[in-house]
Amino acid sequence: MHEKRTALTASYPIKTPLINVMTSAALKAAKGLVRDFGEVDNLQISRKGVANFVTESDLRAEKILRVELEKARPRFGLLLEESGEIGDPDCEYRWVVDPLDGTNNFIHAIPYFCISIAVEKRSARGSEIIAGVVYDPIHDEMFLAEKGNGAFVNHRRLRCAPRKGDFYFVTGTTRVTSPYDGMCSEFTRNAANLDSVIRRSGAAALDLAYVAAGRYDACWFPHLKKWDMAAGILIVKEAGGQVCMPGEVETDPYETGCILAASPESYEALNATCVPKKQAT
Repeated sequence: MHEKRTALTASYPIKTPLINVMTSAALKAAKGLVRDFGEVDNLQISRKGVANFVTESDLRAEKILRVELEKARPRFGLLLEESGEIGDPDCEYRWVVDPLDGTNNFIHAIPYFCISIAVEKRSARGSEIIAGVVYDPIHDEMFLAEKGNGAFVNHRRLRCAPRKGDFYFVTGTTRVTSPYDGMCSEFTRNAANLDSVIRRSGAAALDLAYVAAGRYDACWFPHLKKWDMAAGILIVKEAGGQVCMPGEVETDPYETGCILAASPESYEALNATCVPKKQAT
């Protein structure tokens, strides 16, 4: 099924050392994820057994990514979803990595998940993402961006959708026990008033990449971890989109976890009428 993979042999439009390191690492880690994903639907075991299998797959992917990234840039720190902070906490550059975003989709054999890798540059003035990659191994799509060099998927430049109506929005997937579930439901109700389509797809990094590609007009999440959004933030910005914390343009969503990413055309309508203004505590 995956014998012919564009990204495996692609020469990407951005050919800088950082992008080369990230795309190479993502492709290596993806091989195991694709193999394991092919097994999930065939496993005749309990849901707990499937979850344990996927956890092991997640950890294997993270190990591959860590080895590849540390080998290429030994002085960089790392922030990994499973292993947490590694290396000098005060280093100037840090990898921010999610080896499997969309774990629940993976568990249920739904082909909507990805690997996310970003480079964070830190200074006394704060943090900024300078390079990012989101790789969807099932559809073989490598979304990538480097600050000032634009955003691409494989060989195609990305631009946010210019639609002025009939918007397609996506929000977070949370359990009903989460303090953020009510906010996601409020967002869905409010967005319906714009005669829009609303989805909860379950992989935030890929959702952000889809906003950059013009497939979604916007996405809003009340609470993300840095590894969920680091690469996606830059990809959206380099595709001409807007990224902010709703209602507080000067507040950095990368630090708060509450993020609105949207095309310029959908941003005003969404921020003004749809996004819940009261944050969960």
